[in-house]
Amino acid sequence: MAMKIRLARGGSKKRPFYRIVAADSRMPRDGRFIEKLGTYNPLLPKDSEDRVKMDVEKIEAWIAKGAQPTERVVRMLEAAGVREKTERNNPKKGTPGKKAQERVQEKADKAAAAAEAANAPAEEASAE
Repeated sequence: MAMKIRLARGGSKKRPFYRIVAADSRMPRDGRFIEKLGTYNPLLPKDSEDRVKMDVEKIEAWIAKGAQPTERVVRMLEAAGVREKTERNNPKKGTPGKKAQERVQEKADKAAAAAEAANAPAEEASAE
C-alpha cells in the first residue's frame, strides 16, 4: 500500500483550508485518510504561526514507515526545518509564452524601424 503525506482540501468555495494527512495514494484527495498530521490555512499571512501547524513527530514517523510527502508538504517541512532544502530547477517556468515572445519581437521591430526613420533624416541633412 503506497502511502502519501498530502493536503486534503476543506473549507467553502474561495475560502480554502487544508488538512495535512497520511492517506493511501489510491484514495481521493478529500477522501478517506488514515491520520491527520496538521493543518494549513493559506488565507493567513505568511509570517503567521497559525498558517501551518504540523505534528512533526508524527510526520517523521510516517516518513520512517515509507510514506512519501508531496511537493507542497516537502516545502512546508523545509520551511519548518525538518528537511534540508533541495535545489529545484524548472527553466521552462520562467520563459514567456509564444504570444508574449511575439509581442516582444513586434515591439523590437517597431523600435528598430523608429530608430531607422530617425537616423534617415539626420543622414540626409549631413549629406547636404
